[in-house]
Amino acid sequence: MNDLHLRCAALPDIDTVLRFWRDAAEGTSISDDHDGAARLIARDPDALLLAERDGLLVGTVIAGFDGWRCSAYRLAVHPAHRRQGIATALLQAAEQRFADLGGRRVDAMVLEANERAQHAWAAAGYHREDHWRRWIKAL
Repeated sequence: MNDLHLRCAALPDIDTVLRFWRDAAEGTSISDDHDGAARLIARDPDALLLAERDGLLVGTVIAGFDGWRCSAYRLAVHPAHRRQGIATALLQAAEQRFADLGGRRVDAMVLEANERAQHAWAAAGYHREDHWRRWIKAL
């Protein structure tokens, strides 16, 4: 894992990240476009964490904190690089960021049908809260 480099995304990374998510992430979000990613980086430059190996993007996580809640999104590792500790390293960096900001608990959004992701989150110490449901409205 010494060859893994973690860093925050910058505006020039957006197109690479969007391509990466199409290959490595499950599902899509209404914000999975250039404008959405640019707004994220502009509002919180430290939120989108990238994992690189030999200059190649191999993993991502969004570690968003709004002053009230810590939210993890888009934890994704390229299929050819899974089971190598990349998700663990990304989550540790996200959790450290949250702790440094005074966060108390991390909420992660995981697709119901993505059993692989559910196992990964559980292995990292997270548990499902069945008494909450997500309510949404597109703007």
